[in-house]
Amino acid sequence: MRRWFIWNVLFRLHEKAKGHDTYRFLREMEEAERLSAEGLAEVQQRKLRNLIDYTSAHVPYVKARLAEAGLKASDIREPADLVRFPLMRKADARANRQALRSDIAGKLASFTTGGSTGDPLIFDLAKRRVASRVACRQRTSRWWGVSTGDPELAIWGSPVELTRQDWVRSFRDRFLASRLLSAFEMNDATMSHYLDVLESGNYKQLFGYPSAIYQLCLHARKEGRKLRGLPLKVVFVTGEVLFPYQREIIADTLNCPVANGYGGRDSALIAHECPQGGLHVLADAVIFETVDPQGRPVEVGQPGEIVITDLYSHEAPFIRYATGDIAVISPRRCGCGRALPVLERVEGRSNDTVLAPDGRMINSLALIYSVREVDGIERFRITQKTLTSFHVQLVCTSRYASSAGEEHIRKGWTQLLRAPVTVTFEYLTELPLERSGKFRHVVSELPAATSVSVTN
Repeated sequence: MRRWFIWNVLFRLHEKAKGHDTYRFLREMEEAERLSAEGLAEVQQRKLRNLIDYTSAHVPYVKARLAEAGLKASDIREPADLVRFPLMRKADARANRQALRSDIAGKLASFTTGGSTGDPLIFDLAKRRVASRVACRQRTSRWWGVSTGDPELAIWGSPVELTRQDWVRSFRDRFLASRLLSAFEMNDATMSHYLDVLESGNYKQLFGYPSAIYQLCLHARKEGRKLRGLPLKVVFVTGEVLFPYQREIIADTLNCPVANGYGGRDSALIAHECPQGGLHVLADAVIFETVDPQGRPVEVGQPGEIVITDLYSHEAPFIRYATGDIAVISPRRCGCGRALPVLERVEGRSNDTVLAPDGRMINSLALIYSVREVDGIERFRITQKTLTSFHVQLVCTSRYASSAGEEHIRKGWTQLLRAPVTVTFEYLTELPLERSGKFRHVVSELPAATSVSVTN
């Protein structure tokens, strides 16, 4: 009864009071999911035309970029035409914040990315785009049989949420059955407290960074906590690359499925995993492209940088926004029956991969395998300094043997890079998080380079 009241009354009133058309957008999104691929393409085309017509008339930035490219609004009528519109990168969004605002937008809300790359972005969102984000989250949650109203525990690190825990927000979260814990404070004492909270509540969904929930599960195992009987239905993870070993430990420890989501504070929720395992692009909300380093579209099945056009971003548009992340679009369809496209994988940021001396760009997971094979390594970060030199920070247990462990990592990476490597090791008791609260296992300090091939 409480769940029904929250979803049908309290949350509906909450969104209406904020001026959000969340429930209307949710209804439209769920209707789009039942369409054929052709019907979905028509919806996407209609929304794109509406976006381009609006922004070409009211947004100075879009007017200028169309003129620079020698285009009129009528030249962009379907997603394939977008390749003619220039890419927008974070530097463009930062330098043109005022020009990106619609002249009839009214009041816009200011948002900031977490700055996990050390370069946060301040940008604007209108109520339409905020509502679409909320609707997308509710839509994908409902794939897993949960929604607002089902008690949720979130382990998150966004400074925005963590610094706005005033009494109004706390009151709202209490009545919406949601509790937020900081991912910035994952030490032993804090994790023991978080486990107490998890065990004492009736939480149906757990939400957070994969690294934070993975660490919490490892801590639970170390303390001998039995969590498999908790009423959790699903663990939602986002904000970082979810590695297979993390999924395995989380799912086994909590005895429930792990649902992976991909998106960003600036780029919205882009793709989400369904119970049948397909990582679906939310194609009725965003247009998704993958491009090479020169901005040219890549073939399906090949890795490329993710470029998105948010179809709800009229008042402060993100059109052909290059995210800096790498993904591979799958040629297959998911067994769930949805016509939404499927991603084969998301490989994280372009500087989460490493460059080999022969020009190959190597998926970070390939480096991680050599580290994971060494007993006693609890936490690690790998930084590529040059083509053949790396710095590794390690947090280890008493089972770790340093000389054997270091030799195993050097040997594995020499084989992987097909060249001798230099590796320096730094042993720590804690590894700091990014400013956003995220944790990046692999960072390359090399400039972005042309991708010849990707090794997994």
